[in-house]
Order: sequence, then structure tokens, then C-alpha cells
Amino acid sequence: MTDHNRLVETAEDADRAGVRVALEHYLRGHATGDPSHMRKTFLPTAHIEGIREGAFTSWTLDEYCALFGGAPAADEAARQRRIDSIDVSGTAAIAAATLVHGPVTFTDYFVLLKVDGEWKIANKVFHGQRA
Repeated sequence: MTDHNRLVETAEDADRAGVRVALEHYLRGHATGDPSHMRKTFLPTAHIEGIREGAFTSWTLDEYCALFGGAPAADEAARQRRIDSIDVSGTAAIAAATLVHGPVTFTDYFVLLKVDGEWKIANKVFHGQRA
């Protein structure tokens, strides 16, 4: 392996780790119910969209953060969350995560951007599947 290839791999590894940090803030926001984690990881212009109870839903970051009450859900100990994939290309990335929240399993897809050296979630779409 050439020094150039090692440098490229190191940069790619650092970017993947940066994306993971952003996603971990997102997951921590769900685990704690603390919207400050969402504000830290999303760009202020972000939109969160999906189909909820059969209807198209689109939230601004402020609207999304208002859904978090500042405390963990009563069934938090039973909930599961995982990062499924991360794909980085320069300053853009996509990622997927699965969140099992009681009877609903959410699949979240993220578009991220590296802004001022830090990875931020630009937008999120989701699908919820009731068991």
C-alpha cells in the first residue's frame, strides 16, 4: 500500500467516524428525550419527513425537537437502536439506522454534509412499521 492510499484511507476513516458521531448524537437524543442532541446534530435548515399514521409528515427542526419532552420514554430499557450503514463521498454522506421503539420499528435514512469540518444531518426520511 502506498503512502497516498494510507492517507486516503485515514481521511475516509476519519469521515466515517465523524458521521458516526453525528448519528450517535441523534440516537442519544432518542434515548434521553433531550432535544439538545437533535439541535447539535441536525443542520438548522433540516427537514424530517415520512409517512406517519398513513399521512405525509414534514417537520422543521424546531417542530421535530418539540416532539422530545426532555426525559427518556417509559419503555427506554426495552428499546433498541443501531446504525446500519454509512457511505461517505467527500463532504456528503448517506446513512441508515434502525430504531425498535416498542411495537414500531423505524428505518431512518439520513443525508449528511460536512460543514466547517463537522458532520451534520441535512435531512432525514423515515418509515415506521408496526409489528
